[in-house]
Amino acid sequence: MEIQENFVNKVANSGLITLNLEDYYHPGERVLYDIKDNLFHGLMLREKDFREFIKSHDWSQYEGKNVAIICSADAIVPTWAYMLLANKLKPFANEVVFGGLDTLEAVMFSKALSKINTESFLNERVVVKGCGDIDIPVAAYVEITNLLTPVVKSIMFGEPCSTVPVYKRKD
Repeated sequence: MEIQENFVNKVANSGLITLNLEDYYHPGERVLYDIKDNLFHGLMLREKDFREFIKSHDWSQYEGKNVAIICSADAIVPTWAYMLLANKLKPFANEVVFGGLDTLEAVMFSKALSKINTESFLNERVVVKGCGDIDIPVAAYVEITNLLTPVVKSIMFGEPCSTVPVYKRKD
């Protein structure tokens, strides 16, 4: 008795496009710059001291890095201080943001995703991959949903073999 088995890969034939947000991850080092180290007695920023620090600090150590600027102390920090830091960091750093490392990731993904040609997904059925080796911020999933909803036929989350429907255009 001869048994003939023909396996059909329904996922491959489904016409689904898998979008992996890991492809938009910038691999550069993430650094948290805490301005609390520049505070006078941990309470406030003194302009003269801070400007001297700005002049003498070796900013080249941030070359190619992604920098998040925060102040973890409950202190008086004028806005211009963050502006001075950004001004000195930007010639060296890949990215500079105000906020923690979560904010940095969200901003970096937002910038990367904004470069997607959404028209290449016109009328397509898209699966946004849900798990992988890199921790993708929820903000990136929200951003890709906002970008694709106007152009795609449907958006799903997960893996092509097991998806959660997110959006389906009513034709």
